[in-house]
Amino acid sequence: MTDPLSEPDALRAAAETMRQVRERCVWSQRITHRDLVPYLIEEAHELIDAVERDDRVEMREELGDLLWQVLFHAAITAQSPSDPFDIDDVARGLTEKMVRRHPHVFGDAVATTPDEVLVHWNAAKAAEKRERRSVLDGVPAGMPALARAHKLLGRASSVVEPAEGASAQVGQPASEAELGDALLALVAAAREQGWDAERALRERLRLLESEVRAAEQAG
Repeated sequence: MTDPLSEPDALRAAAETMRQVRERCVWSQRITHRDLVPYLIEEAHELIDAVERDDRVEMREELGDLLWQVLFHAAITAQSPSDPFDIDDVARGLTEKMVRRHPHVFGDAVATTPDEVLVHWNAAKAAEKRERRSVLDGVPAGMPALARAHKLLGRASSVVEPAEGASAQVGQPASEAELGDALLALVAAAREQGWDAERALRERLRLLESEVRAAEQAG
């Protein structure tokens, strides 16, 4: 049995630790991908909290916890009888994708501004996702409503004007702090009315999606 602590490659040691835990721990052996989802979400939020508090000690630990989730999922798939892949396959696929999406770093393309980098990134991504029929394809339905709204508005802006007039209705915050105040005030107003702010935004996003897909079909 390999001792992970004697492995000089830290990432390889982490992967080996996960492999042995998956194979020898009776709790870990019964865990499925679906079982891990709540932990994945929790660890991501804990990392976000550490980042926003600029807590370097916590960031280091939470990044490790998030890495453990990636290793865990890969260890489960490595045991799949029908379509197995392991952490090396995951890492290899990631490397290949990042090289493709950075032709200004690994190829002859030129990008001297962040906007030019995004042009290369989006072009490479579009080539990879040719099967997508809508700009909204690929936005996860399970995202929190506010984060999903931010994502959908960015995607939808190339097809429709989804937020036209919205700033006039709620006012125009002058800073991110004022935006936080405005959002909190809206949630407070919803609570006073007995409304569910999260549900209200999800339902409005469904209308936005319908508008965008209708515009795409008409165009």
